[in-house]
Amino acid sequence: MSYRTTNSISSAGLALALFCFTGAVQADPLAEAAGEYRIEPSSHIGFRVEKVGRGYLAGDFSKFRGNFRIDGHDVGRSNVDFVVMPASVRTGEARMENFLRSDALFDVDAYPEIVFRSTSVRQTGPDSAIIEGDLTAHGRTNKAAFVATVGQRSGRDISFHVQGSISRSDYGMDAGQSIYSNQVEFDMQLQGSRG
Repeated sequence: MSYRTTNSISSAGLALALFCFTGAVQADPLAEAAGEYRIEPSSHIGFRVEKVGRGYLAGDFSKFRGNFRIDGHDVGRSNVDFVVMPASVRTGEARMENFLRSDALFDVDAYPEIVFRSTSVRQTGPDSAIIEGDLTAHGRTNKAAFVATVGQRSGRDISFHVQGSISRSDYGMDAGQSIYSNQVEFDMQLQGSRG
C-alpha cells in the first residue's frame, strides 16, 4: 500500500472521528429525550424557608403525582402537569408539620392539592430550560417559574434537577413572617419514566 493511499485512509478516518465527535458535542439532550413521562414516586420535592436572624426550616412532600411531555422538534411546545398533596409535608418535627397543615398555612382540609400547570417552556441551553406556569395553592393562582436541568438518562428514564422560589404571601399563607421568610425555595429531583 502506498504512502498516499495510507495517508488518505488516515485522513478519512480522522475526518469521520471529528464528525462523530462534533455530533456528540452538539447533541441536544432535551430533544433526544422526546416523549411522554410519568413522574415517579422516587422523586424528591424539597423546600427551604430561611429564618429571620439565622437558621432555616427544611422539609419535603412525600405524596405527589404528575407527568410531562418533551417535544423533540420544538422544546417550547413541551408541557408539565404536577400535583402535590400538602398534607404529606415532612419536616422531622410533628409540631411544625401540624402547624403547616393547619388553616394558618396550607389548610389541607379545604385545599388538599397544590397544582402546577406549565404555560411555556423556554430552552436556555442544550440540557436546561425555564418552565413558567400557573401555580394554584390555598385557593389562589399565580405565575411561577422554575429552572430545570437534565440529570441522568438511561433507557426510558430521565431525571431533572428543578429549582425555583415563590412568595407564600401571594397565596395567603403569610403566617409567621416575623420568624420565617416570605420566600420559599424549592429544590427538586424529578424522576421520569417514559410511558
